Amino acid sequence: MENSFHLQGRVAVLTGGAGILGARMAHALVAHGAHVAVVDCDIERAIAVAGEVSQTAGRDLAKGYACDITSRGQLEDLYARVVADLGPVEILINNAASKSPNFFEPFETFPVEDWDMVMDVNLKGVMLACQVFGAPMAARGSGCIINTLSIYGIVAPDQRIYEGSLYEGHAINTPAVYSASKAAVWGLTKYLAAYWGHKGVRVNAVTPGGVFSGQNETFVQRYSQRVPLGRMAQRDEMSGAVVFLASDAASYMTGQNLVVDGGLTVW
Repeated sequence: MENSFHLQGRVAVLTGGAGILGARMAHALVAHGAHVAVVDCDIERAIAVAGEVSQTAGRDLAKGYACDITSRGQLEDLYARVVADLGPVEILINNAASKSPNFFEPFETFPVEDWDMVMDVNLKGVMLACQVFGAPMAARGSGCIINTLSIYGIVAPDQRIYEGSLYEGHAINTPAVYSASKAAVWGLTKYLAAYWGHKGVRVNAVTPGGVFSGQNETFVQRYSQRVPLGRMAQRDEMSGAVVFLASDAASYMTGQNLVVDGGLTVW
């Protein structure tokens, strides 16, 4: 069983790889032997994360790439570059997500332009990445896709948490478009698990609970009171689920959603 968690020599593409969770996922994947394409819309951050990961590993196992995942053409170009640089892609982790200029606008006045912008990245970008990277996996007869969801894609936000809550000094909430986009990706995950199962492609999801990343004390206290473990998650605490789903330890798992939320959804 010990060896079943290894990812030795496997190539993983990680979108949103320079983000709060993505950077830690990249470290975990490389620590278990994977070669990781750190993909982000910000090439400087992607290169920086890839450099940090490789330095920590003591080997050049990560490389940064820029890509707008809402563009099929850019994704096809990314696919060609990654295969040329690292080899055939065996693992795709759809972790990229987006905010919009009016992301925290109330639902009643939320602009449709912002809705479309978030849906483009959070849903269409996942669909396109699955097309571009998943189709070759199906043709080859093996592969693994992991989609990052959100706790608020499976349950509704408790609006009381957000009264007086700030993130880096700005008032926050969880808009409907974010919940809707993540719920839609869960539907896509199940669809593709059934669609590609007979082709040897496993498609699963990870649902993070609230991760501490600069929220004020009001938010932290109120959120933590809703969690049986009594606290928010740390950034590294999603990575184990990703490594598990990417590895042979999860070889008989597809169409599943690992909820890493400290128990929030049991209440």
